Amino acid sequence: MSFTEQGEKYKGERAISDIRGRLKSLKTFQAIFPLLVGRMPGQLVIQYTDRCNARCPQCGMRITESFRRSRLDSDVVKRIIDSARKKGMQAVSFTGGEPFLYFYEIVELIQYAGDAGIRYTRTGTNGFLFMNSHKPDYEAKITRIAEILAATGLYNFWISMDSADAAVHEEMRGLPGVVAGIKKALPIFHKHGIYPSANLGINRNTGGFPLPDVSNSLRFYKSMREAFRKFYMTTIDLGFTMVNACYPMSLEPGSTDGLHAVYGASSEAPLIQFSPDEKSLVFKALFDTIPEFRSKIRIFSPRSSLYSLLRQYTVGEEYCYPCRGGIDFFFVDAKGGNTYPCGYRGDENLGKFWGPVLRNGNEGASCKKCDWECFRDPSELFGPLQSLFSRPVAFFERVLKDRAYIGLWLEDLRYSSACGFFNGRSAPDYKALSAFRQSGTVEEDGHRNEASIPCAY
Repeated sequence: MSFTEQGEKYKGERAISDIRGRLKSLKTFQAIFPLLVGRMPGQLVIQYTDRCNARCPQCGMRITESFRRSRLDSDVVKRIIDSARKKGMQAVSFTGGEPFLYFYEIVELIQYAGDAGIRYTRTGTNGFLFMNSHKPDYEAKITRIAEILAATGLYNFWISMDSADAAVHEEMRGLPGVVAGIKKALPIFHKHGIYPSANLGINRNTGGFPLPDVSNSLRFYKSMREAFRKFYMTTIDLGFTMVNACYPMSLEPGSTDGLHAVYGASSEAPLIQFSPDEKSLVFKALFDTIPEFRSKIRIFSPRSSLYSLLRQYTVGEEYCYPCRGGIDFFFVDAKGGNTYPCGYRGDENLGKFWGPVLRNGNEGASCKKCDWECFRDPSELFGPLQSLFSRPVAFFERVLKDRAYIGLWLEDLRYSSACGFFNGRSAPDYKALSAFRQSGTVEEDGHRNEASIPCAY
């Protein structure tokens, strides 16, 4: 190659590099722009169906429930996606029921959302596809599923896990053999560049053993600590590289300001009912257990969010940042295709998503009615940034008032970065995660913590 040709090649490579750099900068700007104008990166949860084939006692959509099942029309969902993009939504999640009962339709919608410019698409399954892993065609079936999902722009794929004990999980779900199938399937997904997340709905069977009565609060706390430890170790042993925890889906009479769930992923089953005293111990156990495993598996749950909930439950302080449901986050139900601020404010029907459902971004968020992580965790994680850009005085007042919280929040941001912002299409960077080995660890008795939180025991 002549010197001139080398020069032309170099200029071409520089031009390509410059374009890539500009695109990367544009994506970064797109990510933070909502914060500059007092908003958060928008996300939309679309309940594609309320049909399900599992028997989970913690869910009102289980197969044993008798009600008329619904499914959204794909063309309606595409119209919703088009509107979501125009309205600046950056994340769209497809949930159920069981979304993968309509696997090819969900795949088509994921691809449509990606093509429309939605950066983060997510979906998940109860795991029924992973049953019968002893059959000779199992690996070929899972390979085909992985290939199809890998060809889309899917960002996160979750698989539900209820308990550290395989038999308990399978009994709860009514899906025999599913755990062995998950263990066999995960390496296949990883080979195709998909790293599923284990999704725990915290319940009394999380550890696979019965919990003691809360009258002995220290014993209850230690049991929950052991339950979370067992669960994290189980997910790691199965081959998961990411894990999330959904906080207890229980409502206390008189404490929820009239929440009325339009999303059926809740029930009155004792299995998921926790009293306020129990919740404070559950949240503290999770808060204290996370640091032990942050270097071993990517954990979604932000400790700053758990800290705020703990302060609220133990000393009655309103430390949580208000949820942005109905302002930046929205839920569309399968039954009517209508929009709600979230799946649990069912009395606030905002109409069709392509209508004027987005509220004024300057309207202050105020909802603190529930503990559920779906919208409140991102509200908590983005809350300080949104406050920094829109109300800097309030932000610095919070910094001075509660440095422990700000320290946890900054650590959550660093951890999210080390986790590649929980990109389910990338393998974990264990070298980056190693910086969090034993960071903020508590002793086994749970009495030492860098953020001092009052507790019932």
